[in-house]
Amino acid sequence: MKKIKRETVISVVVVICIFVLWFVSTANAWVDTKLIPSPKQVWKAFLDACKDYKGHSLLQHMGVSMQRLFSAFGLAVITAVPLGLLSGFSKTVRAILEPIIEFYRPLPPLAYYTLLVLALGIDNASKIALLYLACFAPIYVSCVSAVVRVNKDHINSAYTLGANKGQVFFSVIFPSCLPDMFTGLKTSIGVGYSTLVAAEMVAANAGIGWMVLDAKNWLRNDIVFVGIIIMGITGILINVVLGLLEKKLVPWSGKA
Repeated sequence: MKKIKRETVISVVVVICIFVLWFVSTANAWVDTKLIPSPKQVWKAFLDACKDYKGHSLLQHMGVSMQRLFSAFGLAVITAVPLGLLSGFSKTVRAILEPIIEFYRPLPPLAYYTLLVLALGIDNASKIALLYLACFAPIYVSCVSAVVRVNKDHINSAYTLGANKGQVFFSVIFPSCLPDMFTGLKTSIGVGYSTLVAAEMVAANAGIGWMVLDAKNWLRNDIVFVGIIIMGITGILINVVLGLLEKKLVPWSGKA
């Protein structure tokens, strides 16, 4: 039987302590349950939302949000990875792209969302575009950094052994970049998920982010807690899947 890691036990204990504190503080009226609903209220709201919330079930809200998120994330991967790798190789390409990316990267999503709505309309296109921009920058930056950090001795050794440029790229450079690329992917999906609420603020009638915003407007803090917990758990699961994929594809990650 596989031994459970000490860190895993600590994490589980911390989560249990948080839930116990939540239960005790609401049961003893240490906090106003209108502001912080009890676990029982949140569970009831979860069961109700599974059936229906404003015309859609919780699963349908999640499906709409995941479709937006993964459409944007997929587009970001297939564009940011090659552009990032190319920028790492070419200072000219980097000089062209970096000013644009470094300008918009620190901007809050709502700062330019209005421009996207004006350009693309209020339907899914503007929402996916916002998520795409949020996902693009972390992947691009991690790819550029990965190429720049590749050990030049490894590249020169490959050339010495008679490898051509294609062989050097696919056998030395690309494998060396994969650990940093996966770090960028994890960061990207996290940033994209945190931007999801902003993406669903305008002219949406479904989605987990929209559900949280709508519940806030109606002071349904129990639904707000449901949405936050669901998004947190989903984010953890996505990160776990990417971690397992990294272990499968990049077994040398973290090793000398």
